Amino acid sequence: MEWLKSLGSLIGRILLVLIFLQSGIGKIGNFEGTAKYMAQYGMPMTSFFLFAAIVIELVGSITVILGYWARFGALVLIIFLIPATIIFHTNFNDPIQTIMFMKNVSMLGGCFILLGMGPGRFSLDYLSREKKK
Repeated sequence: MEWLKSLGSLIGRILLVLIFLQSGIGKIGNFEGTAKYMAQYGMPMTSFFLFAAIVIELVGSITVILGYWARFGALVLIIFLIPATIIFHTNFNDPIQTIMFMKNVSMLGGCFILLGMGPGRFSLDYLSREKKK
């Protein structure tokens, strides 16, 4: 049953961060449009924060998928998600924004589980620990 736990952890990690990977790539493809969207919410220095968001989403998702520094990746995504959720998804009069808020809260939960439990056996972190033994 250990292999099932390990496989579940791998699949869960991948599914958890696919949204960040897709979002980071999408921001690159629509940098100017995303910067304008951010400015509508009163964000200062949108180019700087947008670039930071892209780096965080891509690095965080890649580390989690590979399971290499996965806890660090989860922490970075948590730090990203909290202000992004508060800034962009707290208009609870809009049902779509309420759903987006709850989606982000769920992703936070997944990232906290990963932060606490680690990436599991099917990860580069696990392999590097095994090499040291």
